[in-house]
Amino acid sequence: MSKISKTNEQSKHHFIPFRKGDIVEMCLQEGSLSGQEEAFRQLQHVLESIFHFEFHQLSERLKTAYAPLDPDVDTRLVKTGAPSSQTEFIACLKELLEKANYAAVTEQDLKHAMSESSMFKIRLEVDFEEFSDVLLFCRGVSTRRETVFRFARRFPKEIEFINYERVMIYIRFRDDYALQDNPLPSNKPGATMLKLFRNVPRADMEMLFPNTRIRMRLLDKLLIGVPALISGGIIVTTKLATSLLLLGSLLGFWLGFNAQPVELNKTALTILLVGVATLGGYIWKQFSAFKNRKIQFMQSLTQNLYFKNLDNNAGVFHRLINDAEEEECKEATLAYYFLLIADQTLSKSELDEKIEAWFEAKWDCAINFDIEDGLQKLQTLGLVNESDGLFTAISLSAATDKLDQRWDDYFK
Repeated sequence: MSKISKTNEQSKHHFIPFRKGDIVEMCLQEGSLSGQEEAFRQLQHVLESIFHFEFHQLSERLKTAYAPLDPDVDTRLVKTGAPSSQTEFIACLKELLEKANYAAVTEQDLKHAMSESSMFKIRLEVDFEEFSDVLLFCRGVSTRRETVFRFARRFPKEIEFINYERVMIYIRFRDDYALQDNPLPSNKPGATMLKLFRNVPRADMEMLFPNTRIRMRLLDKLLIGVPALISGGIIVTTKLATSLLLLGSLLGFWLGFNAQPVELNKTALTILLVGVATLGGYIWKQFSAFKNRKIQFMQSLTQNLYFKNLDNNAGVFHRLINDAEEEECKEATLAYYFLLIADQTLSKSELDEKIEAWFEAKWDCAINFDIEDGLQKLQTLGLVNESDGLFTAISLSAATDKLDQRWDDYFK
């Protein structure tokens, strides 16, 4: 059971947590466009078509650049005059992530995440030297409170942690990567991976990497080691005393410390064999306890990743294309709507404050609206006029005509 609370980190994020269709209806509920609802919906429909067409072009660029790197490709590659490169794909991917309002996870952020205690009470290690390229981007940062249970699901405790709603990771293994260190089929020299996850606690970022290694925490070592020492002492004093005494006598005679010979009859041999079997069984039991605990950790990690994984490889940027298209459309729609209903010209900062205050007051949602991006799109489409840093929107009919003309020009 978990709860989400608003934090300063969350309010700084540019992501708008509503669907583009819902944004249109949210605007119309205000009543400021009474009698023009269908005209506004028609404008939105053409706007969506334009963004969809333009993002289709970006999608094709990404597909072409990623084709030589795709580990899941089922088509043959044909060499052309302009070969794709790793650098080109990364540049296109970063452009897409920026449009989808993802923020880069810096090296400092990652180090901070690695230093935090894991939510799953396991110790994870990642060797970053095995990668030649690592990209981490996240979207939707919030503080969550979740109730966890300790000691056989008893003693509940509420913890607070930073959570990422979406995390995208792109990695490429080094060309000299040593296969024997991690013999998974996907981990091989020069291999690339592109993955998208949801609801990732910041403290568990290590689990997203394919070369993650599980290590025992000090507490886990004590939970296994202390009982092992106690039970070992009991076995030595009860079941192995006779065998150890006989073995000591034999060693003493062979080393010259004891002049009296020890007779190895059937009874003595039976005592020694029982002692060896008891000791072997004890060692095997402790080794099994260690392996079973490690298997439990692996199972916990695998189950967690299974439910958090959203997409892999080429499927990731197809999903990101859809997210970016939605974000661009929502930003343009909101900026245009608030300029359209304004009874005076607005500066960039005034428009930004109006939109953010509307989300806060009407929809209980704190966002940092990307006003620069929203206005830039409207200016490119010719839907707003600017004079001395003040903006006004053109009428709905004029805006629809402009977008219709732009759509027709695509196919000339």
